Amino acid sequence: MNGFFSILYGTGFALKKKKEMKKIVLHTQALLLVAVLVLAGCTAKKQVGQETVKDETALEISEKEKEVFESGEEKPVEIADEESNYEIIILDPGFYTWLNSIAKPEGYYSQSFLENRNQIYVMEWNRRVLLPMQFSPNLYELRIDYDPEIDYGYEVNYKLYNYFIYFQRKYNQRLGPFLPRI
Repeated sequence: MNGFFSILYGTGFALKKKKEMKKIVLHTQALLLVAVLVLAGCTAKKQVGQETVKDETALEISEKEKEVFESGEEKPVEIADEESNYEIIILDPGFYTWLNSIAKPEGYYSQSFLENRNQIYVMEWNRRVLLPMQFSPNLYELRIDYDPEIDYGYEVNYKLYNYFIYFQRKYNQRLGPFLPRI
C-alpha cells in the first residue's frame, strides 16, 4: 500500500506521519529563525567601544557632489580619440562639472585598470538594457558597443569609466562588485 492510501485507511500510520511532519515543520521554523537572526546580525552596525564602525557598502556623497548631481547644467562631454576614430557624447546634467571638479584627474588610473573596469561595467549595463521590466529603461536606454579587443585610447577609457562612476553615484546603482568610489 502506498503512503497516500496508508494515511486514508491506517490511522496509526497517519498519526505517526503527523508527528514527523510537526518535527519537520518545527525544524524548518527553527532554521528560518536562525537564518533571519544571522542576516539581521550581518546588517546591524557594529560598535567598537563608543565608536560606530561605518557600513562598508554605503556610499558617502559629499555636499559638493550632491550640488553637482542636482544642478541642471547640461553641457555635453565629448569623448573622442583621434587615432582610433571612436567618439562618445554624454548628455547627463552635471557630468561635465563632476568630471572637471570631483573625479580623479587624468593619469590617476592606468589604462589597463580603466579597460578592465569598463569591460565589467559595459557588460552589466548592456544586460540591464535588455531587461527593461527589471531595470529602468529611463536609465538604461542604449546599448554600449565596447570591444575589449580594441584599443580606444586613454581618454575614451578615462571618461567612460568616470561616467560609470558618476552614473552609479548619482542614480544609486551598482554595475559591478566594486563600490563606485572617487
